[in-house]
Amino acid sequence: MRETLAAFEAWLTVDRGLAGNTVEAYGRDLRDFADFLRGRGVERFTEVSRQDVIDFVSFLQRDRKLARTTIARKLSSVRGLFRFLLIDGRATADPAADIDLPRPAPRLPKVLTVEECRRLLETPDRSDTQGLRDAAMIALLYASGLRVSELVGLRLHELNLTEGLVRTVGKGSKERIVPVAPLALHLVRRYLDEARPEFERYPGEDAIFLTVRGRGFSRGGFWARLKQYVRLAGLPEDTSPHTLRHSFATHLLSGGADLRAIQEMLGHANLSTTEIYTHVSTEDLRRIYDDAHPRA
Repeated sequence: MRETLAAFEAWLTVDRGLAGNTVEAYGRDLRDFADFLRGRGVERFTEVSRQDVIDFVSFLQRDRKLARTTIARKLSSVRGLFRFLLIDGRATADPAADIDLPRPAPRLPKVLTVEECRRLLETPDRSDTQGLRDAAMIALLYASGLRVSELVGLRLHELNLTEGLVRTVGKGSKERIVPVAPLALHLVRRYLDEARPEFERYPGEDAIFLTVRGRGFSRGGFWARLKQYVRLAGLPEDTSPHTLRHSFATHLLSGGADLRAIQEMLGHANLSTTEIYTHVSTEDLRRIYDDAHPRA
């Protein structure tokens, strides 16, 4: 194998004109491949089977836990070697042909636990007008699954405290009506009665949530406020308004809510978008099983 690798590196340098660092990278990747093959009793590259290449990729992913980009580079090096062997007449078949990387697992949205959500909701000081406003905003965000742009864009006429409903216009100008939990309604009602009058500066301003300057919040303005409470509550630093939206959907699904109902509340055009939360729920079940079952 050493002689073959030396010939391949010479071909890369002379015939392909690749830089020294690139040739060295090929060499490192292929020495890894050679070591793997020797562990399987394979002593020549011409003896490599398609299954050997597949198993090498699996080994890098499962045992070495390398990044997908690193595995892709190593597989590219292996393919380059076998193309050289064919061109040079040293092999008659390419065992690496048409072998692709395994599809990546779907990236699951990050969610907070119910207890973490409770801690976040209890962090703002509700005896203060700004704290009461912030508590109402956070509670409404978690209780309704609104996007942050939808939350800060809410107008007074879009909230029905009597029926416990909020009407919003989401992506694609699609209107939807979402029920709101009583706790959030209570905080919003308190905010409207006790705090919002303190922020009113401009007649006719109908944004529900006002800054100290009397105007509606921007997305960034609310996010900055939320970050303060995330830090005070000891939650992950990357917790965002969208984390609360994901948590809303996941907790509903875990509680037995119908997936299509969640789709309507989130304003997803396609059910396939909402189905990501079934994966989150399954992961939660697996974690509980692993923690609790004596044979897990």
